[in-house]
Amino acid sequence: MTDVTLGAKPDIDTHGVGLSDTAAAKVKTLLEQEGRDDLRLRVAVQPGGCSGLIYQLYFDERLLEGDVTRDFDGVEVVVDRMSVPYLDGASIDFEDTIQKQGFTIDNPNAAGSCACGDSFH
Repeated sequence: MTDVTLGAKPDIDTHGVGLSDTAAAKVKTLLEQEGRDDLRLRVAVQPGGCSGLIYQLYFDERLLEGDVTRDFDGVEVVVDRMSVPYLDGASIDFEDTIQKQGFTIDNPNAAGSCACGDSFH
């Protein structure tokens, strides 16, 4: 017999965001350039933009209550608990081409995005 508490939310200890090897290598390079080994890559979703939600991707030294983490070969990726459902299954990559340079987020949960590609719904 299992003891199940109705209405209780299970504790989340990790997230479903992926980080490509290319993106992880770029993060490591950026951290080495900064001379910091205490920073994590934080990914979040915030209200805003022309489609309703925007991504935030930045380095953070903090680990806040409710944060969930996942390690990618020494790169710790942190997502706050509120952003986890919006980012589950998303993958972060890094592009370095003539046309584009920067981190990209491919999110299967985004129903649509704006023309500039900076926000989604």
